[in-house]
Amino acid sequence: MIPQQEHHGTGPGRSVETLVIDFHTHSSASDGAISPEDLIARVAREGIQHFALTDHDTINGYLAVRDQVPPGLTLVSGVELSCQWARMGIHIVGLGFDPEAENFVRHLGELDAARLDRAEQIAERLAKSGMPGALAGAQSVARGAQIGRPHFARWMVLAGYVDSEEMAFKRFLGRGKPGDISVLWPSLEVTVRAIKDAGGVAVLAHPLDYKMTATKLRALVAAFAEAGGDAVELINGKPKPGDIAILWRLADAHHLGVSVGSDFHRDTPYGAALGVNTAEIPPGRGVWERL
Repeated sequence: MIPQQEHHGTGPGRSVETLVIDFHTHSSASDGAISPEDLIARVAREGIQHFALTDHDTINGYLAVRDQVPPGLTLVSGVELSCQWARMGIHIVGLGFDPEAENFVRHLGELDAARLDRAEQIAERLAKSGMPGALAGAQSVARGAQIGRPHFARWMVLAGYVDSEEMAFKRFLGRGKPGDISVLWPSLEVTVRAIKDAGGVAVLAHPLDYKMTATKLRALVAAFAEAGGDAVELINGKPKPGDIAILWRLADAHHLGVSVGSDFHRDTPYGAALGVNTAEIPPGRGVWERL
């Protein structure tokens, strides 16, 4: 874990050097819209200095571009791993790990198998709802990427079953709907250990997106810290007023560092742009200082 330091807005202790960082992004290797090659080229054009491609449960996108990094850009190995805690799905971002570490590669293989099993179950549920051929359709949309519910949603639109991906989730794929399949993901503790054993940094992704009570959220962060986690994601996408203050308090309570990212998937009017300016984050707290 990263030592706690004071951080009070724009006062003394603020980072002197301004860095633009994005440690949470997705490409077409998982559920993003842009190829890894096009994404890293765009990141370089937009002046981002430190970057991680964190596709869901796969490092194929990172492997595709790690040897073609544009000048002036530092690429860090990254992934967003699915896990569970207290019967809830939680995401842990891994950064700076050895992608060839044996146990880490095995962990990714187990996640791949779990995702395929979930996809088969989703397809069975959709067939019972009058939409046969969903697995082949979603795989066609995914084009070899790590398959997920967004691929089913896109196929449902293309096949004419729904008018939009939003409708697909609202009627069939969202929480409590026929295609909402619970998966036995690895535990939070096992997931953090897989990252740490590979020499990486473990970051609790978008802590406020899990819609927990304040008490349960504190328990999650405590469990993450106890498992050896390193940081919480202070900025993810477009934070609401007050979100950053809440996350600073959680990080401070458990002596955790912080990470930042756009959670970029595609260009939308509602999503965050690539890159986060870290001028307001004090020295000693950002995971980029370790990477």
